[in-house]
Amino acid sequence: MATRLDPNLKKEVKEYGIKDSDKCMQCGLCSAVCPLATTEESFPRKMIRLTQMGLRDKLIASPEPWLCYYCGECSDFCPRGAEPGETMMGLRRYLTAQYDWTGFSKRFYTSERFEIFSILGFALLIGLGFLLFAGESPDMEKARLSTFVDTHVIEYLDLIMGAVLSALLLSNVYRMAKFQMGDLIGKVPISMYLGEVKELIVHFITQKRFSKCHDQRQWFIHLLIMTSYCSIFFMVVVLLSGLGGLLPAFQTDEVRSIIHPYNLIGYYATFGLLYGTTYAMIGRLRKNRPAYKHTHSTDWCFLILLWLTAFTGILINAFRSIGVDGLPLATYVIYVLHIMVAVPMLVFEVPFAKWSHLAFRPVTIVLTNVKKKYHENLKFNPSFAKQVENKSVETGN
Repeated sequence: MATRLDPNLKKEVKEYGIKDSDKCMQCGLCSAVCPLATTEESFPRKMIRLTQMGLRDKLIASPEPWLCYYCGECSDFCPRGAEPGETMMGLRRYLTAQYDWTGFSKRFYTSERFEIFSILGFALLIGLGFLLFAGESPDMEKARLSTFVDTHVIEYLDLIMGAVLSALLLSNVYRMAKFQMGDLIGKVPISMYLGEVKELIVHFITQKRFSKCHDQRQWFIHLLIMTSYCSIFFMVVVLLSGLGGLLPAFQTDEVRSIIHPYNLIGYYATFGLLYGTTYAMIGRLRKNRPAYKHTHSTDWCFLILLWLTAFTGILINAFRSIGVDGLPLATYVIYVLHIMVAVPMLVFEVPFAKWSHLAFRPVTIVLTNVKKKYHENLKFNPSFAKQVENKSVETGN
């Protein structure tokens, strides 16, 4: 099959933050020093070469950008200052936009104006919604959120939002799988995919591959932010009113003991988000690590929204706990601001931007393992090869 070259590819990927790839002379030192690169999955050199040559289709089908965790050795040792680690980061933004069938990711990543106005506009719509539909007579003597908003309505909206965001994200994950697997996606037995479920869960929860970087501080910070965010997401979206009474409600007018399980999870999540995002923001200001030397506008957007979500969450708990009755007006105002920050972050980041990496990375690892096992079975397992051949004859492929 003919290979199609796209002379505009280099110009296109520059819109996603790739600036120095032209400096690369293909010496291969970056791939040699990378602690995550292997003979089968060699990067960053291969990805830079595909970009320079305009091999768009091969680039989109490549799993390597998702197998890279920006350890930074490649950029530290590059004799040309080509910043291969940042090129890989930019390619992840580019690939996210290619997987997204809505086209929103592309606009979000390539236009700061669109990014800012999308977030601010959506936040203002949420604020307007509270003005129009919040409780008509909130308790101004005692801080009781149930008199300000109907918890059950908020939970239903949360579940609807969760379902829509999940559908968008999963559709993009499927598109990624089709690009990476090609014709194999329907040929590989379901049992092979199911056999990798454990690996999927392990890599999602632990970010295991990231821990192989020589400097594990970045892995720790990433893990802290991810687990904190997932904890809060689960409690707010799933347990807000306790799933109709099946479990204790997360949002309640009762001021719980500081050792209540929900509070303990909340303390961990708040600390994790504030510490992790503050560490990352200071690092980006100081540019003290390879991964922090170059910052895209969406990186700042992500960190600031996360930090504000955690901080306003603390203020809600503080204002409703002050004294005997709390501070009602302050509690309600901060609650609205909290939702105005948290919801746009979820809506834009989960399916279209940074948080989608949490799905793309482990799924790519699974697909890479599946392809490897499939080809090994074809080569060394005659009965498996025969089954594949018979199936191909039946389907006409």
